[in-house]
Amino acid sequence: MKVLLFTGLGALLFAYYWDDNFDPTRLRGARVLLTGASAGVGEELAYHYARLGSHLVLTAPTEALLQKVVGNCRKLGAPKVFYIAADMASSEAPEHVVQFALDKLGGLDYLVLNHMGSTPAGMRVRSAQTTRWLMQVNFLSYVQLTSRALPSLTDSKGSLVVVSSLLGRVPASFSIPYSAAKFALDGFFGSLRRELDVQDVNVAVTLCVLGLRDRASAAEGVRGVSRARTAPGPQAALAVIRGGATRASGVFYPWRLHLLCLLRGWLPRPPAWFVRQDLNVSAAAAA
Repeated sequence: MKVLLFTGLGALLFAYYWDDNFDPTRLRGARVLLTGASAGVGEELAYHYARLGSHLVLTAPTEALLQKVVGNCRKLGAPKVFYIAADMASSEAPEHVVQFALDKLGGLDYLVLNHMGSTPAGMRVRSAQTTRWLMQVNFLSYVQLTSRALPSLTDSKGSLVVVSSLLGRVPASFSIPYSAAKFALDGFFGSLRRELDVQDVNVAVTLCVLGLRDRASAAEGVRGVSRARTAPGPQAALAVIRGGATRASGVFYPWRLHLLCLLRGWLPRPPAWFVRQDLNVSAAAAA
């Protein structure tokens, strides 16, 4: 019975993601503000948008890395590409970044929120100071960017694309502040989607749930503690772009993460022995 149930769920999810009506031409000339664009999935997102002919404003903390990505985007055919170095730990940065994008592009069709901050895993990261910093970078800056960009997105009937993590749906060991920030994203943007629907505001909200191994910087934070391996993100980035372009409410990459989220309701507290299979417990205890 369980095998049949999982097979049925898998078939439904496959059918859902197969028929997504993705039309790449919709992104030609689209005005995109992309955060966290200097590495990992964010860098791959920038390259995909460039190939598709979108106008880009890219942001990340490190100017040298941004300059490299901007140069590659121009080679790939982006008609317009600008960058602004900004640290989202600063409460002033989000509004400044959005205003820069509005000035350069004249408006926004897509706000793609992908930046993140992580800290080394372990017991010591439970401090209020660390949690406050992570909430500013991984949650509050998302709220600020959205608030400032929403009027322009409303005018263009645009899309909000939020790149999150499985840790925002399923709690994990030794990542308490990071997971809390990701859960906050899920609650905020899920509620915002409903609010916009009630108000008949035609702005799509797409929440993308990626696995740890598709977020290299997240995996770096749990190096030596988690046994999960990182992998390149071009396929994950394309899944995010497809979801945003088709105005999907949610994207799961890889798709089996959807099953893990469903299983959480059936197994809210997995046995400790099961959790240890993905952890180097001695390293975690030493942290």
